[in-house]
Amino acid sequence: MSKRFVNIFSFLLITSVIVLSGCAQGGGQEKDEKKPIVFADAGWDSLRFHNSVAKIIIENGYDYETKVTTGSSPSTIEGLKKGDIDVYMELWAKQFGDTVSDAIDNGIIKKIGVNFDDNKQGFYVPTFVIEGDKDRGIEPIAPDLKSVKDLTKYPELFKDPESPKKGRIVGAIPGWAADKIMYAKYEYYGLDENFTYFRPGSDAALTTSMAKAVERGKPWVGYYFEPTWIMGLYDFTLLEEANFSEDKWQDGYKCEFPSMDCIIAVTKGFTDRAPEVTKFLKNYKTNSEIISLALAYMQENEAEVDDAAKWYLKNYEDQWTNWVPDDIEEKVKKAIK
Repeated sequence: MSKRFVNIFSFLLITSVIVLSGCAQGGGQEKDEKKPIVFADAGWDSLRFHNSVAKIIIENGYDYETKVTTGSSPSTIEGLKKGDIDVYMELWAKQFGDTVSDAIDNGIIKKIGVNFDDNKQGFYVPTFVIEGDKDRGIEPIAPDLKSVKDLTKYPELFKDPESPKKGRIVGAIPGWAADKIMYAKYEYYGLDENFTYFRPGSDAALTTSMAKAVERGKPWVGYYFEPTWIMGLYDFTLLEEANFSEDKWQDGYKCEFPSMDCIIAVTKGFTDRAPEVTKFLKNYKTNSEIISLALAYMQENEAEVDDAAKWYLKNYEDQWTNWVPDDIEEKVKKAIK
């Protein structure tokens, strides 16, 4: 055998090894397509709840591993834009203005669905103030109280313990954007004449004041929002304002708070990488009531978000089973038994 023939044979052998290695890497590429799906956790419980629901379905139904990246809202949005994060289950897009809208317009991230769009905020009172509570022997205290304007008739009902001649409006937390808005409304509706505007020091202080009022059967009026655990645990009524319009809102917030689409967004390329998961996420849709109840479940039972997700999946099959094919549904049901 000539040296030249040996060299050619060696070259062909090496080439074959490289080709076969490439084929093996092709299998690895298929594996890469199943690389873990990374969710954004920007720190609030409703987002974590949605992450857990989606993770349980994706891991057990679609056979993907999942991970979570924790950070601030800006950092997790940046991670989504860079592709370090794959999925944002509850993105309040309007709150971030051009940061998110430009990324969507430019195809850097994709909006694939609306998780929920019935979020609310404003002036709330315990429902028993208006309707009473027969089970607790509470008669309606202010049956004609329907709107924020109507509060001007009832300062004595919501007496301020520190200024008994006036009522008390419990406002938003100092530093929250809602605080500026609520104070402007307080002045616009003429509530500043017979009510004080009290700013609690923290969200815990605010929710504690609400819970105590309900548990004691006492009147309370102030700011809050939904979906939240306290709205799932207790019965509150949002007082009416004029329907939202951009002109009224820009002119001193003289209408109801706008509801925002809380979208599901994914990073560029994700829809091609995981089309079946994308289809599931496109179908994923909840509402404020369900989310509030799930958060209330966590609060009452000192449960983790994974526990709340399983509670939801077991109790609301009529909702989530519409998001997935029958075979995926059966896999998930089997996993959460």
